[in-house]
Amino acid sequence: MKYIRFKILLLLLCAGNLSAQNASKQVNLKEIIDGQFRQVTNTGEMRSLSDGEHYTAMNDARTMIIKYSYRTGNPVDTLFNTQTARECTFDKFDGYTISSTGHHILVWRDTERIYRRSFRANVFNYDVRRNYVKPISDSKSKQMIPTFSPDGRMVAYVSDNNIWIRKFDYDTEVQVTKDGEFNKVLNGITDWVYEEEFAVTNLMAWSPNSEQLAFVRFDESEVPEFSMQMYGSELYPTYYNYKYPKAGEKNSKISLHSYDIATKDTKTLNVPIDAESYIPRIVFTKNSDQLAVMTLNRHQNVFNMYYANPKSGVFRLILRDENKAYVDSEWLNSIHFYNNSFSYVNEQDGYAHIYLYSPTGVLQRQVTKGNWDVTAFLGYDETTKTVYYESAEENPTRRAIYKIDAKGVKTKLSTQVGTNNAVFSDNFAYYVNKYSNANTPMKITVNETKSNKVLRVLQDNARLIDKLAGYSYAKKEFIKVHTASDYELNAWIVKPIDFDESKQYPVLMFQYSGPNSQKVLDSYSFDWEQYLATQGIITVCVDGRGTGARGEAFRKCTYLRMGELESRDQVEAAQALGKLPFVDKNRMAIWGWSFGGYNTLMAMSVGNGTFKAGIAVAPPTDWKYYDTVYTERFMRTPKENFEGYAATSPIRLAKNLQGKLLLVHGTADDNVHFQQTMDYAEALVQAGKQFDMQVYKDRNHGISGGNTRYHLYTRMSNFLFENL
Repeated sequence: MKYIRFKILLLLLCAGNLSAQNASKQVNLKEIIDGQFRQVTNTGEMRSLSDGEHYTAMNDARTMIIKYSYRTGNPVDTLFNTQTARECTFDKFDGYTISSTGHHILVWRDTERIYRRSFRANVFNYDVRRNYVKPISDSKSKQMIPTFSPDGRMVAYVSDNNIWIRKFDYDTEVQVTKDGEFNKVLNGITDWVYEEEFAVTNLMAWSPNSEQLAFVRFDESEVPEFSMQMYGSELYPTYYNYKYPKAGEKNSKISLHSYDIATKDTKTLNVPIDAESYIPRIVFTKNSDQLAVMTLNRHQNVFNMYYANPKSGVFRLILRDENKAYVDSEWLNSIHFYNNSFSYVNEQDGYAHIYLYSPTGVLQRQVTKGNWDVTAFLGYDETTKTVYYESAEENPTRRAIYKIDAKGVKTKLSTQVGTNNAVFSDNFAYYVNKYSNANTPMKITVNETKSNKVLRVLQDNARLIDKLAGYSYAKKEFIKVHTASDYELNAWIVKPIDFDESKQYPVLMFQYSGPNSQKVLDSYSFDWEQYLATQGIITVCVDGRGTGARGEAFRKCTYLRMGELESRDQVEAAQALGKLPFVDKNRMAIWGWSFGGYNTLMAMSVGNGTFKAGIAVAPPTDWKYYDTVYTERFMRTPKENFEGYAATSPIRLAKNLQGKLLLVHGTADDNVHFQQTMDYAEALVQAGKQFDMQVYKDRNHGISGGNTRYHLYTRMSNFLFENL
């Protein structure tokens, strides 16, 4: 007989923590949506300078760049000031980057967001020695991805899909490419699917001697175009057209090139890959004759890293990683080149661990070992041969910071139990740590690495803690749910404020469930579940199979049938919860956003009435509609895996849907297209299934702006009140 076991995890809560159960105030929905209980998670961007003893940050007014001491936190210099720089035509700016020599600083303003990560802006060069500001381009078009040369004497950037170089010594502008064209050819910048799924917007790389600029060219002419209707405020709507390759369709044709600064010649580098492969990252090693070219085949189960000579075009295979399912492309960012080695995180022993290789690709040592996952590679100090990392070795729901020396001696740096994230200074002498747990807002500190002492507190969220002390709310508790499939799943539960074990309550299951994701983390959040707790609804979040920090087998068991096990786990978890005396098993609902919305539809279709109601926000409804890189990584193409796509399609399963459904989508969602919800709605209509639907005009995947979020959560709340 299967059963549910509750193991309340020990939460080491400080005195005066958020335990205001007897306070008078109750939270309301508007306060939550307006962010009144949201923690401060940053103190402004702190960028380490190369000496590791200082960092830079913009002031709050965005008028200055100030240099600070890590040790004292005191300002030691003002590097840029709009009020004192000569020929500065603006008062504020949006961002900046500093050259290696510090002689030039690029600042930009009038930032125009494009997609999730990309933007264009008006970029200016501040000549520090002359105290002089000038636009980097003579063109009226905005610039993208400004990238300093290592010697700090040039900057490469993209304007109108073409690469340009500004040479500061001569105050000249050189055009590198001339074939760039919207929705056809991109040079240096990436297309939509690379940006969304590989999290990369810049595929340019300078050689260490600043003599070569390597870049990737995208020809997206044959990529199918998606058209989104934009309703706007005019009499007639318009359309936004962009290239979006759906599963099994054509991707951009990519090619690699190197540009010689002296001769102005551009050479094509013939990467030894097939036409279907990806190049998610390029970076030079310490050697100017070695451009590291990182490639993935279309199935993304073979990763090859080559060294390319940018002058001769000769390629040499250095590293190969092959996986029976897929290689996690996020770990390509763990590859860093040092004088005598390079780092890489892979899963060859069943867990994500750090490895060091010689410059020629020979394994030097496995740095971390154990039945737990490294969750972030934080750096390698080549002088002391010390590796810094974040891991889930204590518990999959927690994160801690460690260092490990050449002899394998490990030292835990983080001192508090919960979730820790760290960023180290360039010389590893200091680190900024962000800590929180489920019931404690974030505390941000500057720490000295050697002594591991806290030098100062940058943010303690004292104002939020004081505010919460006046409210009555429910603490988040951590439990484990044992399912009928014999899996013990991590979960959290938020009970009603006036919880009475002798009563039965309705339950809302919240989940995301996507590959390598986690929603059950011992970190602070104060969201919709707290409002529902005031309305007598229990909220439970369960991380099922496919989610992160529990080893490769747990992560990748959903391969080729994405959504099948994930939905089964939610159904079985709900059924297990339904056996608890304080849960009304006849009043259970499930909801989620994006993949969570998809899994909501799946769970309601395979759950045999387990869920009385469900809310699916911006859901994929058939993987054939989603993009190539993401979908094929987990499912391969529809042609190769017809049965897998059919078995995991909510559209095909619409006739089996049980329970009241609220379907929500924004009409201008460039990620999960509104088309997916429309086709699913049609399937429900033809199956004779009644449902509720909420559409948000011209809203993207985040469905926000103005009163939109409050309207959405009010709509969802009322739906639950009416149907549970």
